Amino acid sequence: MNFTLFPVFHRICLNNAPQWVGEEMEELKARKAHVEDLPNILFLLADDEFGRNREEIHKNPHRNYVCAFEAIDADPNQFLAVFEENNEIVGCLQLTFIPNLTRFGGLRGQIEGVRIADKVRGRGYGRQMLLWAVEKCRDQGCKLVQLTSDKMRTDALNFYKGLGFTDSHEGFKLKI
Repeated sequence: MNFTLFPVFHRICLNNAPQWVGEEMEELKARKAHVEDLPNILFLLADDEFGRNREEIHKNPHRNYVCAFEAIDADPNQFLAVFEENNEIVGCLQLTFIPNLTRFGGLRGQIEGVRIADKVRGRGYGRQMLLWAVEKCRDQGCKLVQLTSDKMRTDALNFYKGLGFTDSHEGFKLKI
């Protein structure tokens, strides 16, 4: 492979992950998550009708969460972001960069685990977070950005559509 044609693969294939430091947005600061942020991230993930039944929240996160965080943190194709307002975590999301043979061998950006604290909803932070994520995907050379959301999350679905995402595919999941 000629890495000069695919500079993003050059970075990823050589395990030289992008180094994103804190970035200021209007009232929000984005940064890479640290293991110490895990309890706050888990609180955000559990702070809705769907998450309450699937996440376990404790002051000291279960070892499974810590192992998952460590795997995400060590993978150069993953970026777990937290968003702060006044040094308090109010949002999170996970970016995954997926190499593909489709789209002329381009990267696909996957956005998952998007959460915003209930107390700051309605301030436009969710929009800022998603626009930040799309820009990071663009910076990495992604040809496509995708995300999934439960069909029951009608507000989230409308929010994503309002940002230009289209419901172009049917998704399937198999719990194992």
